[in-house]
Amino acid sequence: MNNTAPLNPRSASLAGIERNKAHELTHPDAAVKRIGEWAFRYGLALVFLWIGLLKFTEYEAKGLEPLLMNSPIWSAALQSLGLRMLSNCIGVIEIAIGLMIASRAFWPRVSALGSVGAVVTFLVTLSFMVTTPGVWQAGYGVGYLSPMPGQFLLKDVVLLGVSIWTAGEAYHAGHR
Repeated sequence: MNNTAPLNPRSASLAGIERNKAHELTHPDAAVKRIGEWAFRYGLALVFLWIGLLKFTEYEAKGLEPLLMNSPIWSAALQSLGLRMLSNCIGVIEIAIGLMIASRAFWPRVSALGSVGAVVTFLVTLSFMVTTPGVWQAGYGVGYLSPMPGQFLLKDVVLLGVSIWTAGEAYHAGHR
């Protein structure tokens, strides 16, 4: 006969949480995970800050032009604002997104909102794969990405995933 009382499901669940917290603090795999999470978040913030600052340069604005002029989303803005002003506006938005993502330690909800901005950004840039001429390598067809702009744009699939993850993690942290 078993003399132990049945466990309260709530106390069993709390004990499991405490074990998980102890694991997160002591095991090397948890440390690697924390380092990866840090690299996700602050690497994404760095990408937005750096590229946002570059939007204020002539060469970066010129590099944007073929993407913007062929996009139904951006071509009207390009005609209205001009290349340099539009590039500067995009730069301000990207810098703001980078700062918001980096604010996770202090304002997780703001960081989540910045990550949502990153998701939108990467969805827009991935749309350039459909609207920009030269994405597919000439003579090979669909499936064979050109080095520029095809392969250049494809990396945004990974950055989109990172943005979705950081949005979810920061949103969760802001609601604890």
